[in-house]
Amino acid sequence: MELATILLFLVAGISSLFMAWVIGAGSSGATPFAPAVGANAISTMRAAFLVGILGFAGAVTQGASVSEAVGAGLVDGVTLPTVGVIVVLVIGAGLMAFGISTGYPIATAFTVTGAVVGVGFAIGGDPAWGKYAEIGAVWVLTPFVGGGIAYGIASVLPRSDVPETVSVPILAGLVGAVVVNLEFVVLESVGGSIAAGGTGLLPVAGVAGVVAVSLVFGTLAAALVRWDVRRDLAGGLRRFLLSLGALVAFSAGASQVGLAVGPLFPLIEDHSLVSPLAVLLGGGIGILVGSWTSAPRMIKSISQEYASLGPRRSIATLVPSFLIAQTAVLLGVPVSFNEIIVSAIIGSGLAVTGASGISPRKLGLTVVAWIGSLLLAFALGYGSMVVIGLGPIA
Repeated sequence: MELATILLFLVAGISSLFMAWVIGAGSSGATPFAPAVGANAISTMRAAFLVGILGFAGAVTQGASVSEAVGAGLVDGVTLPTVGVIVVLVIGAGLMAFGISTGYPIATAFTVTGAVVGVGFAIGGDPAWGKYAEIGAVWVLTPFVGGGIAYGIASVLPRSDVPETVSVPILAGLVGAVVVNLEFVVLESVGGSIAAGGTGLLPVAGVAGVVAVSLVFGTLAAALVRWDVRRDLAGGLRRFLLSLGALVAFSAGASQVGLAVGPLFPLIEDHSLVSPLAVLLGGGIGILVGSWTSAPRMIKSISQEYASLGPRRSIATLVPSFLIAQTAVLLGVPVSFNEIIVSAIIGSGLAVTGASGISPRKLGLTVVAWIGSLLLAFALGYGSMVVIGLGPIA
């Protein structure tokens, strides 16, 4: 391999690591435990430590799905060259770093998706309409589904006719049933999930067996949380909130690492340099380091906004966040954690304070920033390839 090619791969790898660091330092590293910090359930530094570890674990065990979609599923007919990969990562990381430093809600999924599509179109790629429809559906439905679920939960938790010794365990049972159905690479030999593997211990197999295992685990989770909240309501709510934060942090690593390392996947397939697992490990380490070095400041800042939520509304925010993030991982769709969290906060806020607690101006600016970051990243990606000399009019 020529020296110039090796140097380009090295720059691409460094760019990917920087992107992973920015993801860990940004909203993906800060939002999972911010509600728990705001509710005084955990300290800022301990939250940063845990979100780094859990984000790393999610990246390594579940990150391949979104990584493959970002690397090869967004543009048909072409493979991004090494220079194009570098352009994508620099644009994505640069816009994210700008958002972190200025406070603008720049969404990682939007910037990376826009940059990949822009670069791909510039070098002659064709639109992947099927994938765009899938991504668009998730992006458009997230505010309504996430906000709706959060609204429903926040409406029920404070009601006197629905004791929290009933409502919270039901939520725990739902979450527990979902957890045992999460797919992991290390479990492929037994069906990909704990539920699928557990059917081997039952007299029934297939869908019936998966449902049975899910019900068992969901019931156990509900029983454990019910026992906890009955003996100590405040402590039980706090521990359930921390558990949800851990699951969201894990899901953040799983869904967001693909935005950092996904563009590298076609390169390693073409040149057989390293294994995909090694790339995921590198991305996970980048997220971990970003979470440990820079997330504490953002966690503290974001938690101040969550401080008024309390544990119940924070639970209402994190349950749909976990469900949507894992749905995106299952589908292999890049998703914005900014969009997920903001939608859930708005939904729970409408249930508790009504429309008076929502700022239409701030919400409008946030949506404009999301759309603007997608379009800007596309334009920068397309234009950069033209300037470099690889575009259609170069």
